[in-house]
Amino acid sequence: MSSWRDAILNDFVPNVSKLTLVADPDCLMTEEKLALELRGRGFDLIEFSDPVEFRYVYESKYRSIWDRGEHTDLVVVLRLQDAELESLPYDLLQVGRKLSFNLGELFPYLSYPVIEKLDRALLDVLFEAQRKTPSDRLGDNATKDFILRHVFGIAPELIVSEVELLRLLLRLHYGKVQLPRILSDRLVQVLKGQGAFPTWPLDEIVPDEEAFFAFIQERWPVFLSKLEPGNEVRERSLEEILNYPGPSVLPFDHQDIRVYMDNLFIEGKLTPIQKPEVAIDAGSWIRCGVIEASAGDDEMRISRLFGLVEKSLPTSESRYSDWITFALKWAELSALVHCGSNREDKARLLQTDNALNATFARWLSVHYASLINLPPNNPAMVHHVPRRLARDLENAKNSRVALLVVDGLALDQWATIRPILQERDRSLIMRESATFAWIPTLTSVSRQAIFSGKPPLYFPSSIKSTHKEEKLWKQFWEGHGLSRLDVAYQRGLGDGDAAGVLDSAIHPGKTKVVGLVVDKVDKIMHGMQLGSAGMHNQIKQWCRGGFLGLLIGYLLDHGYEVWMTSDHGNIECQGKGRPSEGVTAETRGERVRVYPTAELRAQVASKFSFAHEWLPVGLPSDYFPLVAGGSNAFATPDEAIVGHGGITLEEVIVPLVKFERKTR
Repeated sequence: MSSWRDAILNDFVPNVSKLTLVADPDCLMTEEKLALELRGRGFDLIEFSDPVEFRYVYESKYRSIWDRGEHTDLVVVLRLQDAELESLPYDLLQVGRKLSFNLGELFPYLSYPVIEKLDRALLDVLFEAQRKTPSDRLGDNATKDFILRHVFGIAPELIVSEVELLRLLLRLHYGKVQLPRILSDRLVQVLKGQGAFPTWPLDEIVPDEEAFFAFIQERWPVFLSKLEPGNEVRERSLEEILNYPGPSVLPFDHQDIRVYMDNLFIEGKLTPIQKPEVAIDAGSWIRCGVIEASAGDDEMRISRLFGLVEKSLPTSESRYSDWITFALKWAELSALVHCGSNREDKARLLQTDNALNATFARWLSVHYASLINLPPNNPAMVHHVPRRLARDLENAKNSRVALLVVDGLALDQWATIRPILQERDRSLIMRESATFAWIPTLTSVSRQAIFSGKPPLYFPSSIKSTHKEEKLWKQFWEGHGLSRLDVAYQRGLGDGDAAGVLDSAIHPGKTKVVGLVVDKVDKIMHGMQLGSAGMHNQIKQWCRGGFLGLLIGYLLDHGYEVWMTSDHGNIECQGKGRPSEGVTAETRGERVRVYPTAELRAQVASKFSFAHEWLPVGLPSDYFPLVAGGSNAFATPDEAIVGHGGITLEEVIVPLVKFERKTR
């Protein structure tokens, strides 16, 4: 076999059985490439978790087709061991063939408790390494070492110098390489055993990206001070500025290290400092980490960011995680350009954006459906977020969780307000990522998916409004063992006294789960006449007013695990004409129109070349969106608007942030 997927795909030949029941305790069936291949063969995958929800989809979408004598290839996935397939309803067991797949069968020589912690995207490399390096069965530590070496390219026993250690940590954390905790602990164990780094805070900076960047951030001024002739930093002053133990001076100027350093400053992972006494050449790599009096700092950073993003543009074959990593860089660049006044930069951004979103639209048409059923460990889509929170609550037992949904906040707008939040509260840690919104990127679709923890397919009666949001939120948590009295929900937030709002909405000693909707950004957007630049300016002013920061601080102070996301982003676009269709469209937005039948949608689509007939992926069967592509809109020709509902990167990939307090 050339891939671990072949062992599974061999059992999936179209038209063999209309129903297949699969025990999949390790979430192999929903791995992105495997799910894509199964869809390409005509198989539909649905997960059996809630019996009532499953019965609704099964009866309405599949049983009715079979009753008409038509064939489908349906796969029902149960994330339990094969012995528990018998817990499925009797009528399914009578009709369906039964299969079972697990990691132990695919990797028989490796320790199961170790490999089951791996991201499924890494199984390709692991399978190839196992095939090329046959061996006897390995124990836990030997399996960890095997994976570190062959999957992540890390040989801990060979890391013996500060340069080698720093280079490894930069490669991991800058590259967003997420070592499972079980592997990072093993790496720390081996490094400590060698005795080469006795003062380094390895337990903190190896597994934790934020701790690592804080560690090198506080050593950057020390490094610059050493560049001043005759300057010596006293040990006492070092104790005052260094919160993390370890060497005070790091080899930032080593050729293997400095290739990372300027990018870290350019991308906003490190913050430049004021150091006027240090003379820096115009072309020096150090310049990115020093705030100068010249007005060219932002322009230099924009120029460098353009170079970075243009070299790392994803393709139509990229993984969803590649798009998320790219979107975070793109957001930094967009925020800088929109907050600036250079017309050439804006023209270049628009040109790159048009090509980027053409590729993204092609990618979505093929890959988007494979994201829906991914495990929620690292939420790939917004409806995975409450499932992740439920896991955190279950694992922590007595903890409390809060979810803030900032309606309409785009990823680049988050990049604009992040430094304001940090400036107001230096103790704030922000663990940043991003996730995919539901398409069409409408509040009634994507925000309801967040609060229900389900695809829109499961709330057809309310898909055009948000009036059932609170009910869906509380139903989700009741399904995870909480009482309605443990769950709070509040919407319409954004102004006024944040503490007063929360005092009336929650009882910190009783309320275990809080869902909050901050809709200020969405209100700003719908009244915006000054494009993306105006959006950034007004959102920045609103954030400086303090409501969002105080809201986050209040929840952290009362012991909540705080997450923030958005239901959709927004984009500046130009009108290309409005369809003349009377009451044909059930939703008539500037970036999306929704029709009750595919035929009605096709009639309108034929007149608008920029529109995409979006397949009803995860949507009710009578819901047919026509979405605007690129920076076009269903609006008066040449009218400039800021809108949402379409399929651009700016609308679809939204921020996902976990807030914490510094312990140092």
